[in-house]
Amino acid sequence: MQKDTVIYLNERPLVITATHQGIPAKYKDAALYTAPDATTIESVLQSLETGKMEAAIFIHPDTELLIETVKGYFQVLVAAGGLITNEEEEVLLMFRRGKWDLPKGKQDEGESLEAAAVREVAEETGLHTITLEHKIGETFHFYTWKEKKTLKHTYWYKMKFTGTELTVPQIEEDIIDIQWIKPEHLSKYLKFSYQNIVDVFEKEGYAI
Repeated sequence: MQKDTVIYLNERPLVITATHQGIPAKYKDAALYTAPDATTIESVLQSLETGKMEAAIFIHPDTELLIETVKGYFQVLVAAGGLITNEEEEVLLMFRRGKWDLPKGKQDEGESLEAAAVREVAEETGLHTITLEHKIGETFHFYTWKEKKTLKHTYWYKMKFTGTELTVPQIEEDIIDIQWIKPEHLSKYLKFSYQNIVDVFEKEGYAI
């Protein structure tokens, strides 16, 4: 199955889709490349990373193949995380490095993605009474780690907190605050988040 994918390079989107019909309306004015070759891919990635280009679209009938080709330009780090609600349907957000974020982290060797997501939530928030409900989707974003260009491929899961323990921010991961947010107030917080995090909420059906 072909799937549309957005890769964020310093918050600038690269949309990979199989057809012109798959282009999201908000990116209709973005630079468009059909079946890009290696030279084009490298040039566009560089332009998005440095801000010379605000958005770009790659169209290719085999999106999976093109995604794998793009991933070849980076060190890929697989991670997992969670969008957690409590019994009042409030959503957990945490404040890290100047942005509101969701708990996530690197998958350990031999660990399932689901186990990684639950473990990372426990480590970063202090919450252990967590039930994993379903997979929401996947996101890709670029960053530089130890001077290496890294693409973080994160698998996101919907989770439910049913316990009574208090949140404990993982200070060593630069988390300084954790809040339970009513859905109607989410947009105020997500203005100060990352686009891939906003995408997770939208995939789960929240109106942002």
